Amino acid sequence: MKRTVVFTDLDGTLLDARTYSFDAALPALGMLGERHVPVVVCSSKTRAEIEYYRARLHSSDPFIVENGGAVFVPRGYFAADGGLSGLAGDDDDSRYLVLRLGARYQELRGVLTQIREEGFDVRGFGDMTAEEIAAVTGLPLTEAVMAGKREFDEPFLFGGGPKMREELVASIERKGFRVTQGLFYHILGESDKGKAVSIVTGMFRREYGEIMTVALGDSPNDLPMLRSVDRPIIVEKHGGGYDRVLAAEDFERAGGEGPEGWNQAVMRLLEEVDR
Repeated sequence: MKRTVVFTDLDGTLLDARTYSFDAALPALGMLGERHVPVVVCSSKTRAEIEYYRARLHSSDPFIVENGGAVFVPRGYFAADGGLSGLAGDDDDSRYLVLRLGARYQELRGVLTQIREEGFDVRGFGDMTAEEIAAVTGLPLTEAVMAGKREFDEPFLFGGGPKMREELVASIERKGFRVTQGLFYHILGESDKGKAVSIVTGMFRREYGEIMTVALGDSPNDLPMLRSVDRPIIVEKHGGGYDRVLAAEDFERAGGEGPEGWNQAVMRLLEEVDR
């Protein structure tokens, strides 16, 4: 069987959009574990949040944080640490080698301040207390604290209509930054999930030769990731139906919401590769 690597979004994909549970995906996760298939989390979540879920998933695979803001590779995971120049030791945590791809968080906060001064109704996670983040996300307070530990990407709320949204995006882009959308709007630099996934794919290819890459997502910020793999799969949003942006692409459809759709799609995939 050709070596397979799975990349996955978390919120609304592997995690239920309301409960943040991945229980419905446990059968497929178990089968991936039995086959030693790497599952690389690629999320808008912070390092702290992803580490929390990696512990619950018993994962030791690399991971991608904050919409492609950085790649974290556990030391010793790859021979010669992936053979990638640019990987550096993490000053704060000796467990990882890190490739930083995103803008500095303070730069993003500065742009959001400028946008607000231009009259746009925006409010970032950096403007909120942990309790307020918990209220807008539905996260438990402990996880809301983790969600506030941003490094490369700033989620924000926007209180304007479609025309104002176009003006907001144009203003941010004139300043050299970008906007993407998942559960929230996000301001970020030149990084995205697709660039980070391509880098990690290169690491796996150097280690194993020919591989098949799979990605699962549910939101527009997943589009670069989905376009970067051999087999892109989209899962339904909460309430049914696929994201309009993703549905316009020629992507495989999971046939279910969140972790239930994730489970169905991965089980089908494994049945095919086992033949």
